[in-house]
Amino acid sequence: MFGLASIASSGLAAAQLRLDASAGNIANMNTPGYRAQRVEQQASSNGGVEARVDRVPQAGVSLEKEIVEQVAASHAFKANLHSLRTGDDVLGRLLDTRA
Repeated sequence: MFGLASIASSGLAAAQLRLDASAGNIANMNTPGYRAQRVEQQASSNGGVEARVDRVPQAGVSLEKEIVEQVAASHAFKANLHSLRTGDDVLGRLLDTRA
């Protein structure tokens, strides 16, 4: 279960990073020459994901892309939170059974 908690929390952190980057992009979309931030995610060797923020090559922000990014990141956050809660519930029931 500790692996599940680690994997889910790395997913929560990555989703939060995606939301933060997108919010910053929207806040700065009218800034001349602003280059949007994108979060790159990849599987981690110990489970979960590793996320890092990069700048896109061209200047400009697409509001439509940012809205889609925020919805997708929100769903990813909720899915990871659900996994974490389910794991906690399973562990609680297991402890109740063993007690």
